[in-house]
Amino acid sequence: MNSWHHALSAARKWCGEPEDYLPIETFIDSSKEIIGDSRHRSIYHHTAGVFLCERVFGPTLKVGRKLVPVRLIAERHIIEDLGWLPSPVDYIKGMPLQPWMSGAQRKTLPLSHLLKEMPA
Repeated sequence: MNSWHHALSAARKWCGEPEDYLPIETFIDSSKEIIGDSRHRSIYHHTAGVFLCERVFGPTLKVGRKLVPVRLIAERHIIEDLGWLPSPVDYIKGMPLQPWMSGAQRKTLPLSHLLKEMPA
């Protein structure tokens, strides 16, 4: 399901127009910019992604005179896509641990390479 269809679904559930919900729905699916297949869901389609939406958009979305909890909007999006609400652990529990994850390939870079501009 794409962001627009999630927004249509949310508008049917809580009232208002799809455009009211589209920023939240688009944010959750924005990981498609990074990964072009269903693995993109590992970025925001979980419980931590729900709480991130609340941080970004606030605890509620005002739709007309009604306040809709942002967490409910995000949870519904994920459940529509996956059928349940996983945690980040559900995504990584089968991930193999790579040596670089522990800093085994640590590289030393001069500070000048890390700064875009030298401070004045």
